[in-house]
Amino acid sequence: MEMDHYSAQDKPLFELIEGDGDKPTKTPIFSIAEILTGVKNVGKRGVQITRFKGLGEMDAKELFTTTMDPEKRQLLKVDLVDAAKADEIFTTLMGDEVEPRRVFIEENALNVRNLDI
Repeated sequence: MEMDHYSAQDKPLFELIEGDGDKPTKTPIFSIAEILTGVKNVGKRGVQITRFKGLGEMDAKELFTTTMDPEKRQLLKVDLVDAAKADEIFTTLMGDEVEPRRVFIEENALNVRNLDI
């Protein structure tokens, strides 16, 4: 079974917010290394760093600015070659049962190539 999925690329991981009140300045941050640069640039005054763990944590304006803006977004085709295996792994990692998730993590922890810290 083959399914086509599209995903936005280059979503920010963090947001640097400078200032308070009605008009804070928000800067998208795409890596942990950029946090230090951003904080240095604003002199650490009025800075709040927000971590986006998922698109659901963004308000409508943030989602449009960082992900949905047709001028900035990129849609990529993702082919799902083994849908059954993908569903099994998704269920293991996101399901209600803790034990299969713990076993999966223990068995695969040393094989991680991309880890979002």
